[in-house]
Amino acid sequence: MTPSKGLTHRPTVTGTRGMVSSAHPLASLAGLRILMDGGNAIDAAVATAAALNVVEPYMSGIGGAGFMHIYSARDKTQKVLDYMGLSAATASLDQFADEATRLRGPLPILVPGACGGWLEALARHGTMDPLTVFTPAIEMAEAGYAVTAKNHEFISSAADDLRQHSGPAVSYLIDGRPPEPGQIITQADLATTLRLVAEGGVEVFYTGELGQKISEHLESIGGLLTAEDLRGFELSWQDPISTDYRGFTICGPPPPCQSGQYLLQLNMLEAYDLADLGHNSEQALHLFLESGKLAVADRTTFTGIAAPPIAGMLSKEYAASRRDQIGDKARSSGGETFAPHLESDQVHPGDPTAWMKTECTTHFDTVDAEGNAVSVTQSLGAGFGSAVVVPGTGIALNNLGRWFDFVEGSPNVIAPSKKIEMPMSPVQIWDKDGLRMLIGTPGSYGILQTTPQMIMNVLDHDMNIQAAIEAPRVKTSHGFAADVETRIPDEVLRGLERRGHELNRIGDWSAGVGGGQGIWIDPASGAFTGGADPRRDGYALGW
Repeated sequence: MTPSKGLTHRPTVTGTRGMVSSAHPLASLAGLRILMDGGNAIDAAVATAAALNVVEPYMSGIGGAGFMHIYSARDKTQKVLDYMGLSAATASLDQFADEATRLRGPLPILVPGACGGWLEALARHGTMDPLTVFTPAIEMAEAGYAVTAKNHEFISSAADDLRQHSGPAVSYLIDGRPPEPGQIITQADLATTLRLVAEGGVEVFYTGELGQKISEHLESIGGLLTAEDLRGFELSWQDPISTDYRGFTICGPPPPCQSGQYLLQLNMLEAYDLADLGHNSEQALHLFLESGKLAVADRTTFTGIAAPPIAGMLSKEYAASRRDQIGDKARSSGGETFAPHLESDQVHPGDPTAWMKTECTTHFDTVDAEGNAVSVTQSLGAGFGSAVVVPGTGIALNNLGRWFDFVEGSPNVIAPSKKIEMPMSPVQIWDKDGLRMLIGTPGSYGILQTTPQMIMNVLDHDMNIQAAIEAPRVKTSHGFAADVETRIPDEVLRGLERRGHELNRIGDWSAGVGGGQGIWIDPASGAFTGGADPRRDGYALGW
């Protein structure tokens, strides 16, 4: 049976031949258009990605990177396409002493991987040519799209940085000002870029005309990334990692993706009858926050090392040993990044190697009637990434380098030509009979806490996918602090405070705890039910 409980702000969306759930209705429409024209879920995913570059340009785009979690019905394989680029070959810790240089401008730019990833996915699993797949995005970029309230909000928040680092290269501002809701943005340069890539392939971007424009512009403004860095870009196909939870197999990308954090947390929480405790009850939320702190401590310590002990981290025995440290009172966390010096009373990492002795910021989903399924999380690193837009191209370059640690001794410290740890972690969930759910969210390190909450809402509390995405969320951070949405009853929040949690009430609905999208697949009929997050511009469409 399909989970059916939960009140929703929006109706659920259903379909039988295909579905797309993304962070913007026009992007979902682009993907659905490809499905209706005979494309498969991989074609639709790339069309959605390109369209998001147009209508949600601050979150992802061809200048960014990400992970694409693909199930191929033809090959009967589940693989993760990792298109995260490396840091510049000349990057070093001493270049980032000024904190401002870590966030914006030409220094924190990693090699953009999205172009290579999109085209590789089409070449391996698609059925349509790139120009056909990119056409909806190209048309929207040329003709323009009407700005939403959320578009206005996000563009406004980055406007000063865009003016500083890109000036006249920016097409997102109208007469130098953020567009108001209802105004129309056109992006002719981006349309030309997408057409060049569709017709000329990856070489245009990494070694040809576009690559030359990127490298020359970065050289002119003091960037680290060079033509040689672009030329050396490589992507990889990987096997997902997984754990079993309540009879389902939860699958996420392997390290250096950080999905091991929520897989470990689910293992810890599996021992509790969360359904009996009640959704977002005081005890259930306390267990979630405390198990989250333990999982964070392990993730920041082990994910970025040369041979992460992922088998140990995901063993049920190790989860039990970590679970034993959860008490009735809140404990202090070292935070979401590597902490070189933890106080004695703070949550410390465990030793997952001890359990290995017997065994060596957008998200979208697509699915089609043949059973192909794609779950994608990709990012620019921050709103418009580095705020550097390459003149004449419409390419907003990422600042994903900001997700390195800038602390000596961290496994995730900035270094030359280095792969970064990333919280982006698109999920596929299976049972013994097949694929049941695709889900994920943006939200930086909060991805790793929002994702398990949405999963538990479905698997523990029998919520339909829309209700599971809409339900109020919490997120632990540094020390005793936790962000909480205030749709959680105040008596529950006061109870958490009595246990020592220091709550930051972030309002009824906050984009600060993500913007999830998901699709549920009915085990009996094969029908699709889509959900999308009203915290942002999310929308699901099916047919």
